[in-house]
Amino acid sequence: MGKTFSEKVLAKYSGKSEVVPGQIVEVAPDVAMSHDNTAAISKTFEKIGVEHLHNPDTHLIALDHCVPPANATFANNHKTIREFVRKHGIKNFYDINNGICHQVVVENGHCLPGTIMTGSDSHTTTYGALGAFGTGVTRSETAVIMATGRVWFRVPETMRININGEFPQGTYVKDITLKIAGKIRSDGALYRALEYSGSATDKFSVSERMTICNLAVEMGAKVGYVPPNQIAYDYLEGRARAEYTPIFSDEDCKYEEVLDFDLSGLEPQIACPHTVDNVKPIGEVAGESIEQVFVGSCNNARLDDLAILAEVLDRKRIANTTRLIVIPASSRVMMDATNLGIFSRLIAAGATMATPGCGPCMGNHMGVPADSEKTLSTSNRN
Repeated sequence: MGKTFSEKVLAKYSGKSEVVPGQIVEVAPDVAMSHDNTAAISKTFEKIGVEHLHNPDTHLIALDHCVPPANATFANNHKTIREFVRKHGIKNFYDINNGICHQVVVENGHCLPGTIMTGSDSHTTTYGALGAFGTGVTRSETAVIMATGRVWFRVPETMRININGEFPQGTYVKDITLKIAGKIRSDGALYRALEYSGSATDKFSVSERMTICNLAVEMGAKVGYVPPNQIAYDYLEGRARAEYTPIFSDEDCKYEEVLDFDLSGLEPQIACPHTVDNVKPIGEVAGESIEQVFVGSCNNARLDDLAILAEVLDRKRIANTTRLIVIPASSRVMMDATNLGIFSRLIAAGATMATPGCGPCMGNHMGVPADSEKTLSTSNRN
């Protein structure tokens, strides 16, 4: 019987001829990403007692969770991280002027098909958008990777999700992703690999693939994965930091479950408080008053998202009782949106633009709502 993508990549990296779901394997990831939590990780690394990083080039650090720092605590954390980067010669360091870690990793060519990537952030599943085995690990596990270059995984079972058809007008990949989350539930894919396939998925842009893989972890998944095709290869042309070899599931592999979704008839979806699987068609909450709209996060703050928002708001003005906060995913997205006139259109509609980064997504700054206020957000966790 054939093997799934996850089984094949973990067998390759663990030096085994084959592995099976449930088996424990030890691998050396190609990239180990961390962000503002590197300050805490560095202290754990020092407690291990190893003087030098096993391989500084494995590590990528991007400051994004509170940039620029909102208070002295965050500023001191950033200072600690910069000193750690200089001490250990970490070349792949992205300071506060770059953007959200997952966007920075992908657009700078660090995410490659057929590789293993870890991140001390749960939404590292995003990297499956380009065919990588991307998964979140704990801070202590990242410290161990710093010391040894290795980490262990349990080989996950794989669920296949087929998406076919065409999007009805006014619906997007976030809508079908929320529809899937409502079906699977927030714990329905615990430590599973979610493999997205189908005629619609094959046509998804890299940005759309990032959105759907990013939300895999919100269903409990260890990995989200879209088999790479020419769309991915074209994106990586002139961008990839190294040669790569894509890995695909065998046609006769065994999936734990196969789910089919048809885009025809899809309505805009919304995840209501307080879990991602509390999903309803937008019509069921139409008329609900809100005080703030936040467009940002590593899930929906790329150029195509901002272009859609600008189109919706053209020749309109936001209500006086509502605030609109827009935070691009990266400085590159910000520059492209500026050059295309998207920012001027949003500002004309009354939007408040902010520095690329996570912003209020994790409740740090740049848009944290007041008590009892309701926010409509494009972020990945509510």
